Amino acid sequence: MLYVEILGNLPEMAQGEVRALLEMASPEFRIIERDYLFLALKGDKKAFPFLNRLGLAHEYGELLFSAKSLEELYSKAENVKWENYIRGTFKVDRETMVNCSHLVENVERKLGAIISKRGFKVNLSSPETLIRVYCGKKLWVGIRERFFKAKSFNERKADQRPFYKPIALPPRVARAMVNLARAKKEVLDPFMGTGGILIEAGLMGLKVYGVDLRRDMVEGAKRNLEHYGVKNYVLKQGDATKLRELFPDKTFETVATDPPYGSSATLGGRKREELYEKALSSIYEVLDGYLSIAFPAQFNAERVAEKIGFEVLEKYYQRVHSSLDRYFYVMRT
Repeated sequence: MLYVEILGNLPEMAQGEVRALLEMASPEFRIIERDYLFLALKGDKKAFPFLNRLGLAHEYGELLFSAKSLEELYSKAENVKWENYIRGTFKVDRETMVNCSHLVENVERKLGAIISKRGFKVNLSSPETLIRVYCGKKLWVGIRERFFKAKSFNERKADQRPFYKPIALPPRVARAMVNLARAKKEVLDPFMGTGGILIEAGLMGLKVYGVDLRRDMVEGAKRNLEHYGVKNYVLKQGDATKLRELFPDKTFETVATDPPYGSSATLGGRKREELYEKALSSIYEVLDGYLSIAFPAQFNAERVAEKIGFEVLEKYYQRVHSSLDRYFYVMRT
Protein backbone atom coordinates (compact mmCIF):
# COMPACT_ATOMS: atom_id res chain seq x y z
CA MET A 1 0.00 0.00 0.00
CA LEU A 2 1.05 3.58 -0.75
CA TYR A 3 -0.33 7.03 0.01
CA VAL A 4 -0.38 10.46 -1.59
CA GLU A 5 -1.25 13.76 0.04
CA ILE A 6 -2.71 15.93 -2.74
CA LEU A 7 -3.02 19.72 -2.95
CA GLY A 8 -6.29 21.36 -1.97
CA ASN A 9 -6.67 23.92 -4.77
CA LEU A 10 -7.61 21.42 -7.52
CA PRO A 11 -8.32 18.23 -5.58
CA GLU A 12 -10.32 16.41 -8.26
CA MET A 13 -7.68 17.10 -10.89
CA ALA A 14 -4.97 16.10 -8.40
CA GLN A 15 -6.74 12.79 -7.82
CA GLY A 16 -6.99 12.30 -11.59
CA GLU A 17 -3.25 12.91 -11.92
CA VAL A 18 -2.50 10.22 -9.32
CA ARG A 19 -4.89 7.82 -11.06
CA ALA A 20 -3.18 8.43 -14.43
CA LEU A 21 0.30 7.79 -13.03
CA LEU A 22 -0.80 4.60 -11.26
CA GLU A 23 -2.36 3.41 -14.52
CA MET A 24 0.97 3.99 -16.26
CA ALA A 25 2.87 2.10 -13.55
CA SER A 26 0.65 -1.00 -13.57
CA PRO A 27 -2.91 -1.93 -14.56
CA GLU A 28 -3.28 -3.43 -11.07
CA PHE A 29 -2.49 -0.19 -9.22
CA ARG A 30 -5.38 2.07 -8.22
CA ILE A 31 -6.77 4.48 -5.63
CA ILE A 32 -8.48 2.51 -2.85
CA GLU A 33 -9.85 5.31 -0.69
CA ARG A 34 -9.85 9.08 -0.33
CA ASP A 35 -10.02 10.81 3.05
CA TYR A 36 -10.17 14.56 2.32
CA LEU A 37 -6.71 15.21 0.75
CA PHE A 38 -5.27 11.81 1.65
CA LEU A 39 -5.32 9.05 -0.97
CA ALA A 40 -4.75 5.41 -0.03
CA LEU A 41 -3.36 3.47 -2.99
CA LYS A 42 -2.97 -0.13 -4.03
CA GLY A 43 0.60 -0.24 -5.33
CA ASP A 44 4.20 -0.96 -4.54
CA LYS A 45 7.63 0.53 -5.18
CA LYS A 46 7.25 0.06 -8.94
CA ALA A 47 5.02 3.15 -8.76
CA PHE A 48 7.74 5.38 -7.27
CA PRO A 49 9.30 6.52 -10.60
CA PHE A 50 5.84 7.60 -11.77
CA LEU A 51 4.77 9.24 -8.51
CA ASN A 52 8.05 11.20 -8.57
CA ARG A 53 6.48 13.12 -11.48
CA LEU A 54 3.57 14.45 -9.42
CA GLY A 55 2.65 18.11 -9.71
CA LEU A 56 -0.49 18.57 -7.62
CA ALA A 57 0.77 16.78 -4.51
CA HIS A 58 2.57 17.56 -1.26
CA GLU A 59 4.12 14.13 -0.74
CA TYR A 60 3.82 10.40 -1.16
CA GLY A 61 5.03 7.38 0.75
CA GLU A 62 4.46 3.85 1.93
CA LEU A 63 1.19 3.28 3.79
CA LEU A 64 1.55 0.98 6.79
CA PHE A 65 -2.01 0.83 8.15
CA SER A 66 -5.20 2.74 8.95
CA ALA A 67 -7.25 2.81 12.13
CA LYS A 68 -10.71 3.94 13.17
CA SER A 69 -9.61 4.97 16.65
CA LEU A 70 -6.48 5.92 18.57
CA GLU A 71 -6.72 2.68 20.52
CA GLU A 72 -6.68 0.70 17.28
CA LEU A 73 -3.76 2.78 15.99
CA TYR A 74 -1.63 2.07 19.07
CA SER A 75 -2.58 -1.61 19.02
CA LYS A 76 -1.57 -1.97 15.37
CA ALA A 77 1.64 -0.02 15.99
CA GLU A 78 2.66 -2.57 18.63
CA ASN A 79 2.52 -5.29 15.97
CA VAL A 80 4.37 -3.50 13.17
CA LYS A 81 7.86 -4.78 12.34
CA TRP A 82 9.38 -1.32 12.43
CA GLU A 83 12.82 -2.68 11.54
CA ASN A 84 11.45 -3.25 8.01
CA TYR A 85 10.71 0.44 7.59
CA ILE A 86 12.95 2.60 9.77
CA ARG A 87 16.46 3.41 8.61
CA GLY A 88 18.55 5.27 11.18
CA THR A 89 16.81 7.80 13.39
CA PHE A 90 13.11 8.61 13.19
CA LYS A 91 10.48 11.22 13.97
CA VAL A 92 6.69 10.96 14.15
CA ASP A 93 4.97 13.87 12.42
CA ARG A 94 1.21 14.58 12.47
CA GLU A 95 -1.04 16.07 9.78
CA THR A 96 -4.41 17.19 11.13
CA MET A 97 -6.79 17.63 8.20
CA VAL A 98 -9.93 19.77 8.39
CA ASN A 99 -12.11 16.66 8.69
CA CYS A 100 -10.08 15.20 11.58
CA SER A 101 -12.43 13.22 13.80
CA HIS A 102 -10.03 12.21 16.57
CA LEU A 103 -8.25 13.83 19.52
CA VAL A 104 -4.69 13.51 18.26
CA GLU A 105 -2.77 16.12 20.28
CA ASN A 106 -0.49 13.51 21.85
CA VAL A 107 -0.31 10.95 19.06
CA GLU A 108 3.29 11.82 18.08
CA ARG A 109 4.56 11.29 21.62
CA LYS A 110 2.63 8.06 22.24
CA LEU A 111 3.43 6.48 18.88
CA GLY A 112 7.05 7.60 19.21
CA ALA A 113 7.26 5.90 22.59
CA ILE A 114 5.99 2.60 21.13
CA ILE A 115 8.64 2.73 18.41
CA SER A 116 11.43 3.84 20.78
CA LYS A 117 10.85 0.73 22.88
CA ARG A 118 12.13 -1.27 19.88
CA GLY A 119 15.50 0.45 20.17
CA PHE A 120 15.12 3.16 17.52
CA LYS A 121 16.38 6.65 18.32
CA VAL A 122 14.35 9.81 17.93
CA ASN A 123 15.77 12.81 16.05
CA LEU A 124 13.34 15.72 15.92
CA SER A 125 15.50 18.04 13.82
CA SER A 126 16.84 15.85 11.01
CA PRO A 127 15.43 12.32 11.15
CA GLU A 128 16.45 9.75 8.57
CA THR A 129 12.95 8.26 8.59
CA LEU A 130 9.79 10.37 8.87
CA ILE A 131 6.69 8.56 10.11
CA ARG A 132 3.54 10.40 9.11
CA VAL A 133 0.20 10.24 10.94
CA TYR A 134 -2.76 11.72 9.05
CA CYS A 135 -5.98 12.45 10.90
CA GLY A 136 -9.17 12.56 8.85
CA LYS A 137 -12.26 10.42 9.19
CA LYS A 138 -9.73 7.66 9.79
CA LEU A 139 -6.21 7.64 11.14
CA TRP A 140 -3.49 6.74 8.64
CA VAL A 141 0.15 5.86 9.36
CA GLY A 142 2.84 5.83 6.69
CA ILE A 143 6.50 6.40 5.90
CA ARG A 144 7.26 9.44 3.76
CA GLU A 145 9.14 8.60 0.58
CA ARG A 146 9.25 12.06 -1.01
CA PHE A 147 8.13 15.60 -0.22
CA PHE A 148 7.60 17.98 -3.15
CA LYS A 149 9.13 21.30 -2.18
CA ALA A 150 7.21 24.38 -3.26
CA LYS A 151 10.49 26.19 -3.89
CA SER A 152 11.42 24.03 -6.87
CA PHE A 153 8.10 24.81 -8.56
CA ASN A 154 8.29 28.50 -7.64
CA GLU A 155 11.67 28.73 -9.37
CA ARG A 156 9.92 27.81 -12.62
CA LYS A 157 7.03 30.27 -12.39
CA ALA A 158 6.52 32.57 -15.37
CA ASP A 159 8.17 35.60 -13.76
CA GLN A 160 11.29 33.56 -12.89
CA ARG A 161 12.02 32.52 -16.49
CA PRO A 162 14.50 34.34 -18.74
CA PHE A 163 11.71 34.95 -21.28
CA TYR A 164 8.67 36.17 -19.40
CA LYS A 165 5.02 36.70 -20.30
CA PRO A 166 2.52 37.12 -17.45
CA ILE A 167 -0.11 34.74 -18.84
CA ALA A 168 1.12 31.21 -18.17
CA LEU A 169 0.01 28.09 -16.31
CA PRO A 170 1.49 27.53 -12.86
CA PRO A 171 4.25 24.89 -13.09
CA ARG A 172 2.36 22.42 -10.88
CA VAL A 173 -0.69 22.59 -13.16
CA ALA A 174 1.43 22.34 -16.31
CA ARG A 175 3.08 19.22 -14.91
CA ALA A 176 -0.27 17.69 -14.00
CA MET A 177 -1.49 18.22 -17.57
CA VAL A 178 1.46 16.24 -18.91
CA ASN A 179 0.72 13.45 -16.43
CA LEU A 180 -3.00 13.43 -17.22
CA ALA A 181 -2.03 12.86 -20.85
CA ARG A 182 -0.17 9.67 -19.80
CA ALA A 183 3.04 10.85 -21.49
CA LYS A 184 5.75 8.17 -21.44
CA LYS A 185 8.20 9.22 -24.14
CA GLU A 186 7.18 12.54 -25.67
CA VAL A 187 4.71 15.40 -25.65
CA LEU A 188 3.60 18.01 -28.19
CA ASP A 189 2.34 21.45 -27.19
CA PRO A 190 0.94 23.21 -30.28
CA PHE A 191 0.29 26.43 -28.32
CA MET A 192 3.55 26.42 -26.38
CA GLY A 193 3.84 30.14 -25.60
CA THR A 194 6.82 30.59 -23.30
CA GLY A 195 7.20 26.81 -22.92
CA GLY A 196 5.79 26.11 -19.46
CA ILE A 197 4.30 22.71 -20.30
CA LEU A 198 7.44 21.73 -22.24
CA ILE A 199 9.70 22.68 -19.32
CA GLU A 200 7.81 20.36 -16.97
CA ALA A 201 7.71 17.53 -19.51
CA GLY A 202 11.40 17.95 -20.31
CA LEU A 203 12.34 17.79 -16.64
CA MET A 204 10.52 14.45 -16.49
CA GLY A 205 12.87 13.14 -19.17
CA LEU A 206 10.40 13.35 -22.06
CA LYS A 207 11.24 14.56 -25.55
CA VAL A 208 9.28 17.76 -26.15
CA TYR A 209 7.86 19.29 -29.31
CA GLY A 210 6.52 22.82 -29.39
CA VAL A 211 4.70 25.02 -31.89
CA ASP A 212 3.78 28.68 -31.76
CA LEU A 213 2.55 31.16 -34.32
CA ARG A 214 4.97 33.87 -33.20
CA ARG A 215 8.71 33.82 -33.82
CA ASP A 216 9.45 35.67 -30.55
CA MET A 217 7.64 32.93 -28.60
CA VAL A 218 9.65 30.22 -30.33
CA GLU A 219 12.93 31.97 -29.52
CA GLY A 220 11.78 32.74 -25.98
CA ALA A 221 10.65 29.18 -25.31
CA LYS A 222 14.05 27.94 -26.51
CA ARG A 223 15.77 30.26 -24.01
CA ASN A 224 13.56 29.00 -21.21
CA LEU A 225 14.10 25.33 -22.02
CA GLU A 226 17.87 25.80 -22.15
CA HIS A 227 17.78 27.75 -18.88
CA TYR A 228 16.19 24.79 -17.05
CA GLY A 229 18.48 22.24 -18.67
CA VAL A 230 16.01 20.75 -21.15
CA LYS A 231 17.98 19.72 -24.25
CA ASN A 232 15.79 17.17 -26.04
CA TYR A 233 13.37 19.47 -27.86
CA VAL A 234 12.04 20.38 -31.31
CA LEU A 235 10.47 23.82 -31.64
CA LYS A 236 8.72 25.16 -34.75
CA GLN A 237 7.09 28.42 -35.74
CA GLY A 238 3.75 27.56 -37.24
CA ASP A 239 -0.01 27.27 -37.05
CA ALA A 240 -1.60 24.90 -34.52
CA THR A 241 -4.46 24.35 -36.98
CA LYS A 242 -2.02 22.94 -39.57
CA LEU A 243 0.04 20.45 -37.57
CA ARG A 244 0.18 17.82 -40.30
CA GLU A 245 1.97 20.34 -42.52
CA LEU A 246 4.50 20.97 -39.76
CA PHE A 247 4.96 17.26 -38.96
CA PRO A 248 4.20 15.39 -42.21
CA ASP A 249 5.70 12.08 -41.08
CA LYS A 250 5.15 12.22 -37.31
CA THR A 251 2.38 10.85 -35.07
CA PHE A 252 2.50 11.80 -31.40
CA GLU A 253 1.65 9.63 -28.39
CA THR A 254 0.65 12.64 -26.29
CA VAL A 255 -0.49 16.25 -26.66
CA ALA A 256 -0.77 18.63 -23.69
CA THR A 257 -1.67 22.25 -24.35
CA ASP A 258 -3.32 25.40 -23.05
CA PRO A 259 -4.74 27.39 -26.00
CA PRO A 260 -5.00 31.19 -25.71
CA TYR A 261 -8.21 32.60 -24.27
CA GLY A 262 -7.72 36.23 -25.28
CA SER A 263 -8.59 38.78 -27.95
CA SER A 264 -8.52 38.21 -31.72
CA ALA A 265 -5.00 39.70 -31.77
CA THR A 266 -3.66 36.83 -29.63
CA LEU A 267 -5.74 34.28 -31.54
CA GLY A 268 -4.15 34.90 -34.93
CA GLY A 269 -7.07 37.05 -36.09
CA ARG A 270 -9.63 34.23 -35.75
CA LYS A 271 -12.67 33.88 -33.55
CA ARG A 272 -11.91 31.88 -30.45
CA GLU A 273 -14.39 29.05 -31.11
CA GLU A 274 -13.21 28.74 -34.71
CA LEU A 275 -9.59 28.47 -33.60
CA TYR A 276 -10.41 25.84 -30.97
CA GLU A 277 -12.38 23.66 -33.37
CA LYS A 278 -9.72 23.79 -36.08
CA ALA A 279 -6.97 23.14 -33.53
CA LEU A 280 -8.79 20.07 -32.18
CA SER A 281 -9.17 18.72 -35.72
CA SER A 282 -5.49 19.38 -36.39
CA ILE A 283 -4.42 17.65 -33.16
CA TYR A 284 -6.58 14.66 -34.00
CA GLU A 285 -4.71 14.23 -37.29
CA VAL A 286 -1.30 13.88 -35.60
CA LEU A 287 -2.24 12.13 -32.35
CA ASP A 288 -2.51 8.46 -31.52
CA GLY A 289 -3.09 8.56 -27.78
CA TYR A 290 -4.15 11.06 -25.14
CA LEU A 291 -4.82 14.79 -25.21
CA SER A 292 -4.78 17.02 -22.12
CA ILE A 293 -6.18 20.46 -22.92
CA ALA A 294 -7.77 23.49 -21.23
CA PHE A 295 -10.67 25.55 -22.57
CA PRO A 296 -12.82 28.39 -21.21
CA ALA A 297 -16.03 27.06 -19.69
CA GLN A 298 -18.10 28.89 -22.31
CA PHE A 299 -16.71 26.71 -25.11
CA ASN A 300 -18.64 23.47 -25.64
CA ALA A 301 -15.49 21.39 -25.94
CA GLU A 302 -17.15 18.02 -25.41
CA ARG A 303 -19.59 18.44 -28.28
CA VAL A 304 -16.90 19.68 -30.68
CA ALA A 305 -14.32 17.07 -29.66
CA GLU A 306 -16.73 14.13 -29.91
CA LYS A 307 -17.88 15.30 -33.36
CA ILE A 308 -14.22 15.22 -34.48
CA GLY A 309 -13.72 11.72 -33.08
CA PHE A 310 -12.24 12.20 -29.61
CA GLU A 311 -13.47 10.27 -26.59
CA VAL A 312 -13.76 12.68 -23.66
CA LEU A 313 -12.62 10.81 -20.54
CA GLU A 314 -12.28 13.43 -17.79
CA LYS A 315 -12.96 17.11 -17.10
CA TYR A 316 -11.93 19.29 -14.17
CA TYR A 317 -13.35 22.73 -13.38
CA GLN A 318 -11.35 25.72 -12.20
CA ARG A 319 -12.45 29.27 -11.49
CA VAL A 320 -9.37 31.36 -12.30
CA HIS A 321 -10.77 34.84 -11.63
CA SER A 322 -13.99 36.82 -12.07
CA SER A 323 -13.79 36.78 -15.88
CA LEU A 324 -12.37 33.29 -16.48
CA ASP A 325 -13.72 29.87 -15.66
CA ARG A 326 -12.12 26.91 -17.41
CA TYR A 327 -12.13 23.16 -17.71
CA PHE A 328 -9.18 20.85 -18.06
CA TYR A 329 -10.08 17.94 -20.33
CA VAL A 330 -8.53 14.52 -20.90
CA MET A 331 -9.43 13.04 -24.27
CA ARG A 332 -8.37 10.04 -26.30
CA THR A 333 -8.28 9.38 -30.04
